[in-house]
Amino acid sequence: MNKSLVTNLTAVILIVLGYVLENTFLLMMGIFALSGALTNWLAIYMLFEKVPGLVGSGVIPNRFEEFKTAIKSLMMEQFFTQENIDKFVSNSAQNSKFELKPIIEKVDLTPSYERLVEVIMNSSFGSMLGMFGGADALTPLKEPFLTNMQSSLIEMTQTDEFHQMLQEELDQPDVMADIQAKVAEIIDARLEELTPQLVKEMVQKMIKEHLGWLVVWGGVFGALIGLITTALMMMPL
Repeated sequence: MNKSLVTNLTAVILIVLGYVLENTFLLMMGIFALSGALTNWLAIYMLFEKVPGLVGSGVIPNRFEEFKTAIKSLMMEQFFTQENIDKFVSNSAQNSKFELKPIIEKVDLTPSYERLVEVIMNSSFGSMLGMFGGADALTPLKEPFLTNMQSSLIEMTQTDEFHQMLQEELDQPDVMADIQAKVAEIIDARLEELTPQLVKEMVQKMIKEHLGWLVVWGGVFGALIGLITTALMMMPL
């Protein structure tokens, strides 16, 4: 179900009913609901797409280099620490593959979400988002973002290609002396394959479904504001 389409159609129906029935309450509720829903829809669209003339649009693809840096920092600081590398090497003789899933499931990915929010709020788009509650408006996205980020990292580390490259590096002499640098090179090579479009699609897949609720609530609150405004206007002075 397309939440944005349903919300906008409902608002249009209210406008039509208000006009046909000459009901000011329905008409104003519809107008305000449509205004709120369309404004929130445009704000969501501007997160992922560049709109000519609208400064701050296209935040996600425009900041893809920062996302790549954040992913590398997360991998190196949380997964490939000296302690974890010791465990990998000691078990390499018994296991042909390294199971990173248990580690990833224990790692707190909240900093990656906070970095996303920080990037959005520090962009020109942040001032527009401030009209809808600022960073708090993104709070409902936290859990789905963390869940999907965790799943994406697990999938990436479970590929045969990833394990093959990692195993080849672990089999080299003097592993412990330069393994972190080697892993960093592997991650850099993989991240270099990312493009603004891929980053946009990755983030969009994680949170787009839940962003649709912003359009729904924009329409709901818009309708309430329209109802209250109309009631106040019709009150005798």
